[in-house]
Amino acid sequence: MSKYFLKQKMMRTVLIALVPILLAAIYLQGWRVLFLTLINLAGALATEYLCERYIFKRKKISEAVLVTAVLYTMTLPVSLPVWISLVGIIFGVFFGKMVFGGFGKNIFNPAIVGRCFIYINFPEPLTIQWNGVTQLGDFPGGFAQWILPHIDDVTGATPMLAFRNHNMTTAVTDLLFGQVSGVMGETVKVLILLAAIYLIAKKVASWEIMAGCAVGFVGLSLILTAMGFENVNAPLAGILSGGFLFGAVFMATDPISSAKTTPGKWIFGIIIGVVTVIIRSFALFSGGMMFAILIANTFAPIIDYGFTRAKKAKAAKKEAVS
Repeated sequence: MSKYFLKQKMMRTVLIALVPILLAAIYLQGWRVLFLTLINLAGALATEYLCERYIFKRKKISEAVLVTAVLYTMTLPVSLPVWISLVGIIFGVFFGKMVFGGFGKNIFNPAIVGRCFIYINFPEPLTIQWNGVTQLGDFPGGFAQWILPHIDDVTGATPMLAFRNHNMTTAVTDLLFGQVSGVMGETVKVLILLAAIYLIAKKVASWEIMAGCAVGFVGLSLILTAMGFENVNAPLAGILSGGFLFGAVFMATDPISSAKTTPGKWIFGIIIGVVTVIIRSFALFSGGMMFAILIANTFAPIIDYGFTRAKKAKAAKKEAVS
């Protein structure tokens, strides 16, 4: 494998953390989850290989592209048409990564770039058409099905849409164990939390960014609720709804597109949490994590530059005094 891929142990650790989430998604929604994952892996590998081989004249591709493909897939509804899924991953890898020069040079998270592109261009299959999920005790569940059937708008709405459109709240236990409709990777919050612990223990993901996301989200949610805004979800329900947890653990902590300095990581995370609440509460979109991370990616270099410059100035002043 090293013949074709750059060795990136960190990326393999992320893939290991994603395996239980992928298996849970298959159990809950059927084997089409794996099918879309394999299709997107093929599209991502082909795109990066062609760019590396014929544009940059390099022989190896990054293992990070595997992570990009799986993360991208986990942000999609299971019933999304294959061609739309392929368009998204090709767009994300090429315009989110390769146009900047390849691995380590991209400003934005390529998985989110791809998801954002198809979200804007093909909103209906990403926001309206949802499938049911297997109940926890109904083994073998999705392991015996290709895909679970579509469900209607009211009973099948995601927790975010149910709250936004019908002021309906979802039980915390259902949110924790994936007993709700939604995209493939965001439903089982318990597994995402366990993945966060694993990634932090392996020193692969920044706990400061995750904590910053939570602080920004909870802080603004409490402020807006105290001000009397009824369209703001309760902090716990908001964190467990939609893609907030998945985004905070796997997307926001991308070491390339996130802030690098310790104070910068906190500010980076807080920006994501705050912007997510604003978009969810006042914008047209019921989600917001995707756009919040892209906005924070834009400011990450500026945030780091400010703290790095201040640190250098302080060191120079101390040296001059001594």
